Amino acid sequence: MDKALHQKTLDLYPIGNCAVSALIDTSGRFVWGCAPRVDSDPVFSALLDDADIDGDDAKGVWDVQVERRAETRQGYLRNTPILRTEIADEDGARFEILDFAPRYQQFGRTFRPTAFIRLIRPIIGVARITLRLKPTAGWGAQVAEHTSGSNHIRYLCSDMTMRLSTDAPVSHILEERTFRLERPIAMYLGADEGFDAPIGATCERMLRETDNYWKQWVRGLAIPLDWQTAVIRAAITLKLCMHEETGAIVAALTTSIPEHADSGRNWDYRYCWLRDAYYVVQALNRLGAVDILENYLGYLRNIVDRAGGGHIQPLFGVGFEEVLTERFAPDLPGYRGMGPVRVGNQAYEHIQNDVYGQIVLSTVQAFFDERLLRPATVEDFEALEPVGERAFQLHDQPDASLWEFRGRANVHTYSSAMCWAACDRLGNAAEKLGLTDKAAFWNSRAAHVRKVIEDRAWNDELGRFAATFEGDELDASLLQLVDLRFHKPDDPRNVATLKAIEEGLRRGAYLLRYAIPDDFGSPQTAFNICTFWLIEALHLSGRSDEARALFEDMLSRRTGAGLLSEDIGFADGELWGNYPQTYSLVGLINCAVLLSRPWTSVR
Repeated sequence: MDKALHQKTLDLYPIGNCAVSALIDTSGRFVWGCAPRVDSDPVFSALLDDADIDGDDAKGVWDVQVERRAETRQGYLRNTPILRTEIADEDGARFEILDFAPRYQQFGRTFRPTAFIRLIRPIIGVARITLRLKPTAGWGAQVAEHTSGSNHIRYLCSDMTMRLSTDAPVSHILEERTFRLERPIAMYLGADEGFDAPIGATCERMLRETDNYWKQWVRGLAIPLDWQTAVIRAAITLKLCMHEETGAIVAALTTSIPEHADSGRNWDYRYCWLRDAYYVVQALNRLGAVDILENYLGYLRNIVDRAGGGHIQPLFGVGFEEVLTERFAPDLPGYRGMGPVRVGNQAYEHIQNDVYGQIVLSTVQAFFDERLLRPATVEDFEALEPVGERAFQLHDQPDASLWEFRGRANVHTYSSAMCWAACDRLGNAAEKLGLTDKAAFWNSRAAHVRKVIEDRAWNDELGRFAATFEGDELDASLLQLVDLRFHKPDDPRNVATLKAIEEGLRRGAYLLRYAIPDDFGSPQTAFNICTFWLIEALHLSGRSDEARALFEDMLSRRTGAGLLSEDIGFADGELWGNYPQTYSLVGLINCAVLLSRPWTSVR
């Protein structure tokens, strides 16, 4: 078969359980997944390999091949991340595959093992299938070595040994032997432990329990009237990006999907950026999903304690790792052969001063929200004050910006506005706690930072805000000044800045982060979160019809799974960048909430 027919795309379906995750392509193949954590060595690495995925050399894949395939249909079970793939052959035989990672309440705690389950069930007739399970080790360097028993296969992957327990004939899998699918098959790929229960019945029970867990979680969301299925899918996927054990929230589930073709802009996003996580909890708070906020606040408190009032880096590993040394994985050619494949992210060394604001902004709701199991206390406020001190000290100091420039530093307006927000929100928290003197202190500091921003970020000659102090650059993040409550949508300064951003950064429907060249040349794709910021700005400026039309356009660009990556092509709307991207899903949720009709319109 022509290899071009199997050109990789980002039309992928995530599954997971907040401990482990994987991406499944439109043919029902696992093509990406790391274990035991999202930032581990990939067990499934075919997404970044250039071997013919159907050929003998394929590796890093878990596949159910069918002779004379005629049709494939896919979709999630309603309100869950359980993927159903239905396949038919040319003779009309049909079967289904249900893929999921178990998650449910058991023995008073959440059961979320490092495990994937595939249930293969005949529907009509008898198809002839081949089961291929070829996990990798050494960052795609080789197929993992294996040993086997009568009902299991052990795979010696890099960061853990995985065991497949199954009621399918083990030799069929080891020999990749084609056979008749005459009965249901259960496959449980998890930790190297014996499976001491009837595998078929147990996996079916896990399916029912997992299905019920997710439906109950979705049932508790406060969703908008319009675009409900889109919002629910985005919310579920944001939850899958949480490493529940520590509370970390990763920016995406992948590494090194380029921002555009052959760009070299290939980054590892499987870590917790404090900025991205702030936006995630902000969006999910709007849906009432406080469980993720509470878990993330535990992660943040540990970060703040470790800093001891000093420097806080912009990102950490999901286990609080501070050193995320960036290196290449030479045995993986990259997405469509567009390397390099990077492991780690040098941005951990950056100075990004907005993080202090995002820590405070993520935390401040806990001082006001009576639903929380652990409301914030005076002691929590006192622990946050050193973060506010850092924000005040650094509000007029250069940094790499939220866009993580590697070759230059400036005093960035967005970073300074976040420092202002840190002081402002600490004033709010102090008032709530009855700390009158502290409230006056932090409100005074916020007023000082506000004046600095208004004096130095405003460009009198151009009549608008600039991305840097005393500069003239445009930056889409200036649209966030309204969201931060730095000024109102109808403020003439905001109106002028929005006009300039549209004229300078908009490319058709979509919005650039910035238009000036950076370390890798000029941007060739739009950044999806920036387009969602534009949608918000259009609506708040009274251009709601335009906002809704642009929002519908963005919804039409989603994958079959209902998700978005980081970037989008101007002309063709092709998705680029790591996937699924939390920023983009945050934008989808925020805009849906903002633009939806109220529930009272139909009640």
